[in-house]
Amino acid sequence: MPSDECRVGRLTGPAAGFASGLTKVVVGHGFDTCRSRHGYSSTPSSKIVLLFLCFSKPFNGRGFFALYKGATPPALGWAAIDSVLLGSLHNYRLFLLHNGIMTEDPTGTGERLTLLAHGTAGLFAGLTSAPLATPIELLKVRLQLQIQKSVSDRQFRGPIDCAQHLMRSQGVLGLWTGFSGGLLFRANFFYMFLAFEACMRGLSRLNGTFYEPSVGVANLIAGGTASLCFWTMAIPFDRMKNQMMSHPYPLPYPETRSITRPSLISVACQIYSNQGLRGFYRGLAPCFIRAFPSNACAFFVYEGLLRALGAEQTRH
Repeated sequence: MPSDECRVGRLTGPAAGFASGLTKVVVGHGFDTCRSRHGYSSTPSSKIVLLFLCFSKPFNGRGFFALYKGATPPALGWAAIDSVLLGSLHNYRLFLLHNGIMTEDPTGTGERLTLLAHGTAGLFAGLTSAPLATPIELLKVRLQLQIQKSVSDRQFRGPIDCAQHLMRSQGVLGLWTGFSGGLLFRANFFYMFLAFEACMRGLSRLNGTFYEPSVGVANLIAGGTASLCFWTMAIPFDRMKNQMMSHPYPLPYPETRSITRPSLISVACQIYSNQGLRGFYRGLAPCFIRAFPSNACAFFVYEGLLRALGAEQTRH
């Protein structure tokens, strides 16, 4: 049987990931609401104008908290998703390190994982979190797209009511609409965690100089930068995933099982035929604006808690 120390070590990643997920929601959900609406907007205005309108309309209508429409599922669910994502990431890293897979010893001071190993751990962590993430993201997308000011005018009163509608129209598996898109999207965590480690190693070269950052500052910088790398690669798959999840928007969900879930290929063809290649990158500007601060803070919390909880080091 594993020792108590080993069990605690395996739990530090999920615990730190849970806190990271809550941080990400607090910092980034308002931007995410704007990104979701911008992705479906047909207004031929510039991205900056669309982003300004997205922020100004809630203030003019329902106040600042309108930006947090649909925040209930991610507030609870995102913490669970990041607990699985970052917890499995930590354990995949430990597995590779303990088994000497994709390791190196460039300085003669001990084995460490290669950059490819960090990316591979991120890839499998992303795929591991996909079954849990899909229904939570589905509810979030459906709730964010409701722009009616009055609750009585909205089709869904909340996440539970939304889930009930989806199951009535598509069955229980309807909650996993967009799962194939979610798998492709989450496979791009390969780039995030590879980029994070590459940035941390790059910043470590400043050690001993006037510009040497503290570990926390390095986590903030590397986390924000890694998120930009991630979204540059992942945004087309996120666009397809969200369109699969929003179907048949702007039409309301039917009350009976009369809806056919769109396939990934059909959605990709629809986006390309209507908007061309640029359609796959709609919402990228507000996505970048959201990604850097929310992920910088999330990485800061995650890495800081790993150190505070005494987790076994997987990065050097």
